[in-house]
Amino acid sequence: MTTTAVRARLERPRAVVLSGVSVAVSRHLGLPIAGVRMGFVVLTLLAGAGALLYLWLWALTPLERATPELPGVTRAVPVAIIFVAVSVLTAGLAVWFHVTGFTGPLIPGVVESAVFATLAVWWTIAMDRADPAWRPAGPAIRVTAAVVLVVEGALLLLEQWRPAVAVVAVFIIIIGVGILIIPRIVALWTELGGERSARVREEQRAEIAAHLHDSVLQTLALIQNRAGAQSEVARIARAQERELRDWLFAGTDPFAQDLAAELRTFAAELELEYAVRIEVITAGEVAGIASASLSGAAREAMLNAARHAGGEVTVFVEATPGAIDVFVRDHGSGFDAAGVPDGRLGIRESIVGRMARAGGAATVTSDETGTEVQLHLGRGARS
Repeated sequence: MTTTAVRARLERPRAVVLSGVSVAVSRHLGLPIAGVRMGFVVLTLLAGAGALLYLWLWALTPLERATPELPGVTRAVPVAIIFVAVSVLTAGLAVWFHVTGFTGPLIPGVVESAVFATLAVWWTIAMDRADPAWRPAGPAIRVTAAVVLVVEGALLLLEQWRPAVAVVAVFIIIIGVGILIIPRIVALWTELGGERSARVREEQRAEIAAHLHDSVLQTLALIQNRAGAQSEVARIARAQERELRDWLFAGTDPFAQDLAAELRTFAAELELEYAVRIEVITAGEVAGIASASLSGAAREAMLNAARHAGGEVTVFVEATPGAIDVFVRDHGSGFDAAGVPDGRLGIRESIVGRMARAGGAATVTSDETGTEVQLHLGRGARS
């Protein structure tokens, strides 16, 4: 029984030297990559057939499927840099030969240099924009090419005043100035469009928020007030109110990923598990505060309030330039903090001990009107 070898698909890789055509042909035909490249060179010497075949394959051969590691094409050859270097070199040689009298008119060298500069700009826009290796060099290459074009156009105008040469010189200057100005205009236009779209989205969100505040959110608040904080209906309404507010104001909370956001999230979880309503209030510049010890102690205090007191619980977070204070207040029957048994480590270790180890302090005050836990942590203390 004979087996037929399956040819590899004719597709270009995404990590390439220039375009990946030679690699694609080599894999498909099973030929050495060096032999394929030499074949293109030999065919190019025959009236340019190899170059035309190479460009044809480049245009029609598909790319390999994108991967998270290589979503685009990465080239090893800095084509745009080579183009702009050749442009500068050609312009310099043309001016040098013209000044020394080695050659005649300046315009042929200037036109060749302008062509290479334009190719460099085109390559940065069409090819390197999606290439993470060479995309950062694009602005510098475009500025260099634009400066070369403007200087060349000015040299032509100064050197020769014939109408045909003047037209070419002005055209070259216009291209150079356009390369400098157009990207900035496009960036400003895109930024303006983005700001306009963001403003429209904010207006729509504000209208939706106002409508929901006047209808759904007020209804949910009324349900909570009528049902009482300890009822199942109030807890469900409170959870739905939090979820709706989070959806309405997503991305507008300045306390995202900080202590206040963490405590709000934990409060929502407690409200679903216990008959409690927890209000988290912030004051001062609390954005960016992240302390594992402070948040852990505050969570333990909130858990104790929800488990043993229930009802209404207030969490107040205050940030000053020198410290952060958290107050957890419930309206339960209170307890004797000094008479807590030694085996009960919730307050002694999880709150007081944790804050002491972090360089802060915790104070528990309890009477018949309720319990208040105050947590204090200096800005320079350990987190």
